Amino acid sequence: MTLTLTGCGSGSDDGDVTLKLIAADYGDSKANGSQHYWDELTRAFEKKNPGIKVDVQVYGWTDVDRKVENLVKEGHAPDLAQIGAYADYAAEGKLYSVDKLLSVPTEANFTPSLAEAGEYERIQYGMPFGASTRRLFYNKKLFAQAGITNPPQTWDDIAHDAQALKAHGVRMPYALPLGPEETQAETLMWMLSGGGGYTDSIGKYRIDSPENIKTFNWVKENLVAKGLTGTDPAKLNREDAFQGFADGKVGMLNGHPALMKQAAAKGIDYGTVELPGIEGKAKTTMGVADWMMAFKQNGHRAEVGKFLDFVYSDKNVEKFSRDYGLLPVTSTASQEMLADDSYAKLHGFLKQLASAEFYPANKTSWPLVSKTVKAKMGTAVGPEGNPAGVLTDIQNAADEADNSGE
Repeated sequence: MTLTLTGCGSGSDDGDVTLKLIAADYGDSKANGSQHYWDELTRAFEKKNPGIKVDVQVYGWTDVDRKVENLVKEGHAPDLAQIGAYADYAAEGKLYSVDKLLSVPTEANFTPSLAEAGEYERIQYGMPFGASTRRLFYNKKLFAQAGITNPPQTWDDIAHDAQALKAHGVRMPYALPLGPEETQAETLMWMLSGGGGYTDSIGKYRIDSPENIKTFNWVKENLVAKGLTGTDPAKLNREDAFQGFADGKVGMLNGHPALMKQAAAKGIDYGTVELPGIEGKAKTTMGVADWMMAFKQNGHRAEVGKFLDFVYSDKNVEKFSRDYGLLPVTSTASQEMLADDSYAKLHGFLKQLASAEFYPANKTSWPLVSKTVKAKMGTAVGPEGNPAGVLTDIQNAADEADNSGE
């Protein structure tokens, strides 16, 4: 790959600067791929900033993180990367901190919970780019047919409603995707609904906490063992669970905003509620953010900052959120969305963002821990499963990774 990024310093003294951005694809087809979004945005930026060009290459999520990793290892870091994790690069001193890049109004406009999630050792390096929270989706038609008049508010409601759905022939009353695709997400949602989580208040892993053990014992005994998940959770991926819901074969499941579009396209009449907890709605839900980061290697700090101020303008943030069914990552864009009734179905997700809990992406050990969760959690709730044993195994792996990596 031939890069036009050379020199130290800002590069502006040498004439035109070309910034290289590697970005992830949020589209579900070539027609609405992220390349279209970036092509339109960069054309508008370059028109206003004739001395700066931006070369954007978009890759699917299965490839984009590895692509950036390889470029960095080869000594050809891009100026910018919009990918899933930033902490390793921050820990290695390869990234500009956000305060060195953005104008004060842009930096201050990030939703506070997202800005905090972008910090490594209390300094922000990750800029949120695309966010979502999770809610429980339920099929209104299937609920009505089973005589269920209200969506679930507690775990007991979930179990009761799932039994009623099963009695009326619903193949998968509660979809529990603990397959390898996104196990770490379903796991965290259940942890939070039981009062636990991956870490404690000071960021130390507490994967095998009593709360988490109690949670997965309940899931195993009250959902899986009673045949209310329809299939072995360890073999069910999120994509298949979402498709089942869109096909009208799933009664309820945890989902993010993109499922709304998928379900509506198939004519599913659905509702969403906050995650049910032990005795009422969960105290918080899971939030997810992807990250923009700027590498120091090519020295284009001023040009990168100017481009990012443009990227995070309300107009561009709103367009990205609208095009891909995600939540805006800035306070002003969020306020505009909440004031717009055309986004009414997103309002519930958006109102939860301020208090949502995120993956511990600020820990360099998290990628390994997440991989371990994907490999093990599905078996915890199976017929021969041992939630306490599996959670302890993951905790031990997390402790080892934490001690060796930080």
